[in-house]
Amino acid sequence: MTVPESPIPTSRYERGLNRLREIDGDAGEAVIASLADIAPDFARYVIEFPFGDIYSRPGLDLKSREIAVVAALTALGNAAPQLKVHIGAALNVGCTREEIVEVIMQMAVYAGFPAALNGLFAARDVFASRDAEPRDTV
Repeated sequence: MTVPESPIPTSRYERGLNRLREIDGDAGEAVIASLADIAPDFARYVIEFPFGDIYSRPGLDLKSREIAVVAALTALGNAAPQLKVHIGAALNVGCTREEIVEVIMQMAVYAGFPAALNGLFAARDVFASRDAEPRDTV
């Protein structure tokens, strides 16, 4: 998915793609690429609306937005792949592991223990994956 880079995004798509890259990095682009053969229009919608419009609004910083998304996806209880992407995104935008775990635990009160347990297992997987990544030794 090659889009010419411009210093000032001029469209919802460009703004969304830049925000997606900032938040989710490779994981976000992998989700978009996975839709190319079945629903390329849906991939465009994901870039334009959530990332081009909502995530680009000035009312919340990215850390607050990702805390909200982790909480919502945990509460849904049926969105483990998306939750894992957003736990990674939360780490990318400055959330600590402890903050993520606390947000997920808080959801036990509102969404139940099964949803919180599933969220904690998703977090454990993401943290383990991050720990297994090679580190730069410069």
